[in-house]
Amino acid sequence: MTYDMVLRGAVVTPDTTHLGGWIAVRGETIAAIGTGDAPAAKVVHDFGDAWILPGGIDAQTHAGSYLGLPGLEPTSRAAICGGVTTMIEMPFDHPTPLSTLALFDAKVAAVESLSYCDVALYGTLAPHQATDAMYDLAEAGVCAFKISVCESHPTRFPRIPAEQQLAMLQVAAELGLPLGIHNEDQEIVRFNTERMRATGESSLKVHSSCRPEAAELAATALFLELAAHTGAQAHIVHISTPRGFELLERYKQEGFATTGEICVHYLIFDPDIHGETLGALIKVNPPIRAGARDALWEQIRAGRVECVSSDHSTMSLENKLSGTIFEAGPGVPGIESLMPVLFTGLQAHGMDAPSMMASVMAERPAKLFGLWPKKGAIAVGADADFAVMDPTPFVYDSAKAHDGVNWSPFDGMEMSAAVVATFVRGTQVWDGRTVSGTKGFGRFLPRARTADASAILRARASAA
Repeated sequence: MTYDMVLRGAVVTPDTTHLGGWIAVRGETIAAIGTGDAPAAKVVHDFGDAWILPGGIDAQTHAGSYLGLPGLEPTSRAAICGGVTTMIEMPFDHPTPLSTLALFDAKVAAVESLSYCDVALYGTLAPHQATDAMYDLAEAGVCAFKISVCESHPTRFPRIPAEQQLAMLQVAAELGLPLGIHNEDQEIVRFNTERMRATGESSLKVHSSCRPEAAELAATALFLELAAHTGAQAHIVHISTPRGFELLERYKQEGFATTGEICVHYLIFDPDIHGETLGALIKVNPPIRAGARDALWEQIRAGRVECVSSDHSTMSLENKLSGTIFEAGPGVPGIESLMPVLFTGLQAHGMDAPSMMASVMAERPAKLFGLWPKKGAIAVGADADFAVMDPTPFVYDSAKAHDGVNWSPFDGMEMSAAVVATFVRGTQVWDGRTVSGTKGFGRFLPRARTADASAILRARASAA
């Protein structure tokens, strides 16, 4: 039997790492995995000692937040150059969040005409919007819902009040979908922002003072309790403090469905160390906490972190550096550097970087967003999505990035492994130097529905 393609290298599967392993691909699918002599194939890629990981799943991207739907093109191009083969795209698009079927259809069309990689979509609701739209969006295939409890913009990033949070959690529980939250208490943030503005100071520490840990934990605690009341899966989308994961762990021990995500910048930067040199370049919400990095790495080691994401934003450098810290846009571009940065940090903290990458960058997010088993692992029957990481140190140069903004707080950082090849559904789209993939190759990925959710949606359709 001759396969379409064989890859050789250190193959990282959910169960083990096959040094001197091989993967055989037929069409878009993994057909066989083994060690020793590889079977015949039309094309053979021998990556030597490099790690062949499952393609990365970035659990939080904001391709449409600044550029609108056209932002899918540069974000997904940067994704494949960083080994990310699936983006989980947030709903807070410019100018209108994904909260209706018409907006959903437009975004799916944009994915299938612009994206270099596969994309799953979050949905959301506008303030006081009826929850009927959640059923429509679930039937269309959204992978989860996301809300904020702290307004950044009245339309694009609004605050959802507690009574609507509860109603949405009740529907999410019915449908078996996660409801994610941007977890900052609005009253605490607004009070402290006004207080700090009055001081006339403008530094990264001022931004941190505007959004204290108490604001994050208060919003998290309320949401977890509302979710516990409904039985819904609460997903805390960016936890910046170890205590946030400790709260989640308590609810898990009581049998509630809670998951937590961390963005990679919380693991790398410290405002007390990097604030003076990077300033607004590492302004994010919630803010990066001083002295928290080592304890956050320990949350990963303990298995409490469901996934690590980039929170990638296609924000221009001008948006970052104009005005005071209060006017600087929150967010960073990070999808192309995500996997090398995380791999480097895992190694530096004495963890098995390849296997942990396969867990928090592939298997766990695939299961969380209903993409398993087609996505998330090197396994027979799964899509042939691979990120090949060569264990050769390199210095990250954001001027050569493919995200269209070409700046990064990670610029100049030495990383311990580079993405030297990326494959999406059996097609090589990046060779470490050149993008060979094309826009429009990416597909929209609908969430796999449970039997209970399918029955609920059928019953609603029949009643209508």
